[in-house]
Amino acid sequence: MTDLFRFRPEMRFADSGAEALPLYLVTQGAPLPGGLSAAQQAFATAQGFTGAAGSLCLLADETGALAGALGGIGGAEKRARSRFTLAGFAAKLPAGAWQLAGELEEFDLSTEALGWLFEGYRFDRYAEAKAPGARLVAPKGVDAHRLEVMAEAEALARDLVNTPANDLGPAELEEAARVLGALHGATVTAVVGEELLAQGYPLIHAVGQASPRAPRLIDLRWGDAGPEVALVGKGVCFDTGGLNLKPGSSMGLMKKDMGGAANTLATAHMIMALGLPVRLRVLLPAVENAVAGNAFRPGDIFTSRKGLSVEINNTDAEGRLVLADALAAADEEAPDLICCMATLTGAARVALGPDLPPFYTDDEDLAEALAAASQANADPLWRMPFWVPYEGMIEPGVADLDNAPSGGMAGSITAALFLRRFVTETERFAHFDIYAWQPTAAPGRAKGGFGQGGRAICGALSTLFAL
Repeated sequence: MTDLFRFRPEMRFADSGAEALPLYLVTQGAPLPGGLSAAQQAFATAQGFTGAAGSLCLLADETGALAGALGGIGGAEKRARSRFTLAGFAAKLPAGAWQLAGELEEFDLSTEALGWLFEGYRFDRYAEAKAPGARLVAPKGVDAHRLEVMAEAEALARDLVNTPANDLGPAELEEAARVLGALHGATVTAVVGEELLAQGYPLIHAVGQASPRAPRLIDLRWGDAGPEVALVGKGVCFDTGGLNLKPGSSMGLMKKDMGGAANTLATAHMIMALGLPVRLRVLLPAVENAVAGNAFRPGDIFTSRKGLSVEINNTDAEGRLVLADALAAADEEAPDLICCMATLTGAARVALGPDLPPFYTDDEDLAEALAAASQANADPLWRMPFWVPYEGMIEPGVADLDNAPSGGMAGSITAALFLRRFVTETERFAHFDIYAWQPTAAPGRAKGGFGQGGRAICGALSTLFAL
């Protein structure tokens, strides 16, 4: 595959036939496991091992060779305040194969095994970063293949988000889509540069026209039977803010403004690798929001692909513009479902923080399916409303729509309402306002690019369409 991303052996389970050492999971204050020798119990006691969360005690046999380990998982209240408890041991244990033993009934084994796989991720394109050598034998009862596919998708999303804009612009994002398409037998096309105007994508063109890196709409199609699912992802490969230039403190993370596209490609990988019987379409408007003499300006008015006119009141609200044309294109086929993913608003982060992206939908069945799949697949989400009384906030009078309502109130909701205006023929629509970034390192979550929303979408598809 291209050096833009790769699937890592460190993010796979150990061979089921591997000679694996036991990792005993111990709740804080619980007795030590009965399978330990007297010497091992005495050693653990002498070390002060109590099962405190994150504590580890290596065990030796009578010859002094490594024979296993005790892993403290704390109490239920402590575990509820963290994610991927088991992943913390993956980074601490000696290299080799390990299998779980002990108090497994207290664990969601699928979630914890997935977290272990996530811990194997390191972004090492520019500097050496050694991944942990401890590999887990897939616990009994988990769907190992599905979890490995999810880990592959996570690595893809993280790699794309972590890659800086000098090495990942619109053309490179297209290349990533083409490589993924080739892997799964999908077809990939792109509308590039001035051809965007000729084919009716004026908002994508307007946002990207000031960059020497040509804007484009990337279009991936896969599958020939089943419900039609369209995924649309914001691919702003770098966002200066345009003429409404961001301050330096706000520009530092803008390589991740294509996190919606990255997570959309990750979601597509899961759908295709798992062989879900759907007709998949992926649309990625890929641009760089730059500053030049031909940049679009505050006060400009453009007529979108949908025919709605849009007044530009802030060039830094560019994501909803490129998504509008892409959503309109997806909506023209009236698919069974459209899901839109974007690193769209700071308002969502203020409301819910980096861990918990909001999603918006009017469809109750879809909302229930997403909420359930969110829990089942360790992919936190929180539903927010398309609050109709705020519709007037996105109507400036001089045009049909305002891309940046003044006042600063309800920013995530008004952005979602803006996007919904471009989906008129499709009954089921969901918008995800993701962050796609882990601010500080935690078990299973290296600092940097992060996957959000895709596992919930995949799980919800099975429920919605009885796949």
